[in-house]
Amino acid sequence: MTTIGILGAGRVGANLAGKFAATGHHVILGHRNPTEEPAPAAEGTSPRLSFADQRTTARTADIVINATPGDSALERLAGLRTELAGKILVDVSNATRDAGDGLPGDLCYPGSSLAEQLQAALPDTQVVKTLNTMLYMVMTAPDTLAAPPTAYLSGNDEHAKKTVTGLLRDLGWQPAWIEDLGDITTARATEAMILVVPHILRRNGFQPFAVSLTR
Repeated sequence: MTTIGILGAGRVGANLAGKFAATGHHVILGHRNPTEEPAPAAEGTSPRLSFADQRTTARTADIVINATPGDSALERLAGLRTELAGKILVDVSNATRDAGDGLPGDLCYPGSSLAEQLQAALPDTQVVKTLNTMLYMVMTAPDTLAAPPTAYLSGNDEHAKKTVTGLLRDLGWQPAWIEDLGDITTARATEAMILVVPHILRRNGFQPFAVSLTR
């Protein structure tokens, strides 16, 4: 199975790490600080799960997932350009400014997207944007919602998107729920969907949901 490196050991990263390890992948969960304690959701999940600093994670893994805070991800990942060269980078983050109450506010890259900025900074890496239009628990349990959710894909490389589609299926996503939007510039549309999230959370609390396409 593939070795998947996850940059970011918070709720998103730990949730993805546990599910990928449970499906047979070897997972390296990359902490910003090597002495940082593992996220509770990832502790004891599987012998296939290990921990490392982010540079080691990026260098060692076959495929890397960016689950770091979006407002600082560009600078952090640009510093890993050598380690990420020749690899697929799956970006699940949204780059927003804090609205003041801990919820997402304005976009950091209006008229662009974090995914586009990452692709420009990492020309030797294939960036694929996905899973950024839902709460983290839906990423690994899409069948728990009342209606089928949508996982959007954006990326310039068709082979990279096919590889990521396979990973989504490992997480429980059915083919009909995966929508390929096109090249990396289409990520600005899905990243803009984050603007609806704080309003939903303020009214309904932290309940699982996804911004989905219904036909």
